[in-house]
Amino acid sequence: MKFGRLAAVARKEFLHLLRDWRSLVTGIGIPLFMLFMFGFALSLDVDHVSTVVWDQSMTHQSRDLISRFAGSRYFSLIGFVNNYKALKQDIDKRKVMMGLVIPIGFAEKVESGQKARVQVILDGSDANTASIILGYANAIVQGYSAKVQLKYLNRYGEQPAVGQAELDPVIWFNSNLESKYFLVPGLIVLIMMVIGTLLTSLTIAKEWENGTIEQLLSSPVTPFEVVVGKFIPYFCLGMFDMIICLAVGVFVFHIAFRGSLLLFFLLSGLYLSGTLGTGMLISILTRKQLNANQVAMMVSFLPSFLLSGFVFPVSNMPKILQAITYLVPARYFIIVVRGVYLKGVGIRSLWLQSLFLLLFAGITFAASLHFYKRRLE
Repeated sequence: MKFGRLAAVARKEFLHLLRDWRSLVTGIGIPLFMLFMFGFALSLDVDHVSTVVWDQSMTHQSRDLISRFAGSRYFSLIGFVNNYKALKQDIDKRKVMMGLVIPIGFAEKVESGQKARVQVILDGSDANTASIILGYANAIVQGYSAKVQLKYLNRYGEQPAVGQAELDPVIWFNSNLESKYFLVPGLIVLIMMVIGTLLTSLTIAKEWENGTIEQLLSSPVTPFEVVVGKFIPYFCLGMFDMIICLAVGVFVFHIAFRGSLLLFFLLSGLYLSGTLGTGMLISILTRKQLNANQVAMMVSFLPSFLLSGFVFPVSNMPKILQAITYLVPARYFIIVVRGVYLKGVGIRSLWLQSLFLLLFAGITFAASLHFYKRRLE
């Protein structure tokens, strides 16, 4: 390998990248678009749940309970109904997501220390959202119940015969349970996989389609110098994208970075090298830009989105899919990003994931070099 030839290939690819506005849009515009679109539009938070109430009790006890729902940021009281038919129509028309029914005799049971039941009716077509809303509603009712028990104790000098348990939660790294802390670091992983693979998936394929591959073949440049020379500009662009994503996460979404920047960029470089090597391998094997682009999207986006743990926990997947996830590099990098970014952990906690990222980068680069040599034979 001669450094002069390597630098010449890298300079040529840098100039081509700067002159090709489509590559720049792909490399810079798409990451920003994905980060803002997913970061602001995709949210797992459940707030301001539209709610209607059927208050059959019409007492100050029932109004006290209703006021707790109305005063919570998780619920928005939009009106009252006086029968199940009206409540059902509102849910069917998706005007509301929840109905609260307070039965007759609610106040009497509360005052006498008996169990006073209230009914919550939910739209279960979205099971995950319904379970979250049910948890919020249950917490409010339990808070009201604790107040009633304290009042009963002060009045009669004894507690009602209701079991007592108190939860003292401590939540680390995301005390407000905001989904952006979960999504934005995962988006960095997804963006780097997609962009890294797409950028280099067209490099060699473009040479074949434009007929300039013969110039490379007739030059004294070795396969190693070609692969590395084309790799360097896109690595620099990818790391620039990483800096942008990190800055947006810190200054736009206000997610504090708690770990080591050096470790973060070192491991990000390994992951980016693997994604660029994957794109390079696709480009060498397909020879067609359209085919390379389609294969790159299929290989990068779908596995990274579905099988990395970005949105769906790996532990909840079927056993066979859990086994497949071990072949998805994004699974390891998402642990790295969330660990360093959100928790501030070091290499001692991430050495296994780092080893897999190193293997990923080495295997994809070696495979690209091997198949490029084979194409020339």
